[in-house]
Amino acid sequence: MFKAVQLVARGRTLGTSLYKRSINTIASRQANGQRLDRQKPNFTAGQPLFETRPELLKAGELTPGITALEYFERRVKLASRLPPKSCAVIAGAQIKYASGPVFYPFQQNNDLFYLTGWNEPDSVMILEKPTENTDDVIFHLIVPPKDAFSEQWEGERTGTEGACEIFNADESTDTRQSSMYITKIINRNDYIYFDRPQDKVDSSAEAFFRSFFSVSHSPDTADTITEVIRSSGKKHVRKLKSIIAEMRSMKSPAEIRVMRRAGQISGRAYNQAYANRFRNERTLRSFLEYKFVSGGCDKSAYVPVVATGANSLCIHYTRNDDVMYDDEMVLVDAGGSLGGYCADISRTWPVSGQFSPVQRDLYEAVLNVQRKCIQLCKASNLYSLNDIHEKSVSFFKEELKNVGLPAFSNSDVTKLYPHYIGHHLGLDVHDVPQVSRYAPLQAGHVITIEPGLYIPDDLAYPPHFRNIGIRIEDDIALGLDNYVNLTVEAAKEIVDIESIAKNGVTSSVEEDVAAPLKDIT
Repeated sequence: MFKAVQLVARGRTLGTSLYKRSINTIASRQANGQRLDRQKPNFTAGQPLFETRPELLKAGELTPGITALEYFERRVKLASRLPPKSCAVIAGAQIKYASGPVFYPFQQNNDLFYLTGWNEPDSVMILEKPTENTDDVIFHLIVPPKDAFSEQWEGERTGTEGACEIFNADESTDTRQSSMYITKIINRNDYIYFDRPQDKVDSSAEAFFRSFFSVSHSPDTADTITEVIRSSGKKHVRKLKSIIAEMRSMKSPAEIRVMRRAGQISGRAYNQAYANRFRNERTLRSFLEYKFVSGGCDKSAYVPVVATGANSLCIHYTRNDDVMYDDEMVLVDAGGSLGGYCADISRTWPVSGQFSPVQRDLYEAVLNVQRKCIQLCKASNLYSLNDIHEKSVSFFKEELKNVGLPAFSNSDVTKLYPHYIGHHLGLDVHDVPQVSRYAPLQAGHVITIEPGLYIPDDLAYPPHFRNIGIRIEDDIALGLDNYVNLTVEAAKEIVDIESIAKNGVTSSVEEDVAAPLKDIT
């Protein structure tokens, strides 16, 4: 059951004394640019922990920047929204394979990750609420067992003991017992909160867990959670995702700090890109992804868009295989991910480093729209995301007129500005789409503001404007009467971009970062 008092004693102190000497050793060696005498804890785990990666996480954190206590508080908040005699079941993700044994990078179910910090495949989380009292809530984790043979081939696992001692599960069992274990929990509760997995390869999702969920191959054994629920005869199966989506949309101060750091690292990478003369899209993409990671991010948040010339007219151009000409602009949409949280930045700049008059006019039009929209990002304005989008369309009508294009109706603007002004951002790039874009934005929401202008090769438009695509995007954390631009480091003023292209980056940039998340403003 929930034991808030014990959180200080459980989980995050495991191995701390073991690492006291090694942390001091690391500090002293780093002063001389050395790392020697690695000290290893007496346990293994399937993901980075303070005890195994003290250079990446601080004491008390389960994932970068997020403590065990915050994960506990998220589960308490979810439990408070559930009725007595209910359980919430979340199925984790599995490894996906591209071809044969070639697998994609693992991506956890972000609802499960949000509530637990657990980032290993083939796992299930259950939050059980027997009574009205949230102190009675039971946190279950069903995880792959420790197995020497599997771990030699696939990597270390945390196991059931670590699920309790490190991740603060009240009860844990391994996946070999999952069918019977889940059946017992479901049978003793009246309300089941569960979202059937929507797997794009197998939309029926009936075989989603078959590789790890079965107790046996007996035809009488339920092989999936869906089958367990169906066979239980429970009628009260309710959706869970919308409840968690509302929680995830409100970012805590710790989440915003992580996203701010991801934005800072990503923004600095863009500035370094301005200072180079890239000749093909793939090299620019590789440079940015390297700089995200070397600056301290875990990986790219999504497949980058690097679109030069007319390629920029495709909103999600990801081929990134063309050469770059000096009379063109390049549109880049890319960002790093840190601790699961995404940065999402778009910038457009001239390949030559110098804006032509036409490029300057169109760029300033988009930038003016973005500036005006960002100013609206205050919760006290009571604007919804849709309200800001409608404003952006009006702003574009004025800006297009100013650059010499004829007056447009809203439908005409939509041809040149075919996408939305932005979206929520968090653990997913397009975070929590279940939250209505028509609801007023609140303090704690993080959204993108990304107006764009795409002039096709069409006789309806002056020749000198054609085949130019421009998008400018920043990540904005809303306050009540203010906002914070989480990606402010990425230069976007024309004078700044041209100065960096000419003179290079003058501020110091961290490289090959191996340190816990810094506190930044």
